[in-house]
Amino acid sequence: MIRIVIAEDQQLLLGALGALLDLEEDMTVVGKAGNGEELLTLVKQERPDICLMDIEMPVMTGLDAAEYLREDSCKIIILTTFARPGYFERARKAEVDGYLLKDSPSEDLADSIRQIMKGKRLYSSELIDLAFAEENPLTKREIEVLQLLTQGGTTKAIAKELHLSNGTVRNYISIILDKLEVDNRIEAIARVKEKGWLS
Repeated sequence: MIRIVIAEDQQLLLGALGALLDLEEDMTVVGKAGNGEELLTLVKQERPDICLMDIEMPVMTGLDAAEYLREDSCKIIILTTFARPGYFERARKAEVDGYLLKDSPSEDLADSIRQIMKGKRLYSSELIDLAFAEENPLTKREIEVLQLLTQGGTTKAIAKELHLSNGTVRNYISIILDKLEVDNRIEAIARVKEKGWLS
């Protein structure tokens, strides 16, 4: 019997996924969580074979949880609405076993779980196409600057945090806007969030 834990913050979907998978003769859902932190607790308690999780959840995202679980024995499947190259890149670095989209037919999900249990890695073809379509143009330092901007950091606060001069931070922001082809900080933040590049 394949033992599964599901993490999904939308209660209706969490219930539906659990019910669907419980209908499979060789599968049983042993736990359900509303966020990544609850999932980590469930994994310790239940020792499942499969952790099936969404990405965007409160408290802790699915990608954060996947990075914690990398050393664990359960296989990790990301099931998401978001076909974003940055998310896919981060999921691959976390060595997830599957990255599937929610609009796939339910029988495909059960088949994917069985294949992953046999040792295969499965990634939705749309995600693979996206991953090669557009890479993150920002450097590690530019991403750090943007992360602080998303937290409401001023140029002065960012300079202090990163041990840079105000002028250097302004230069970074200017380069970021050019690279992202946007006119201001708000558009820059929206663009990197949309692409999933802010990890």
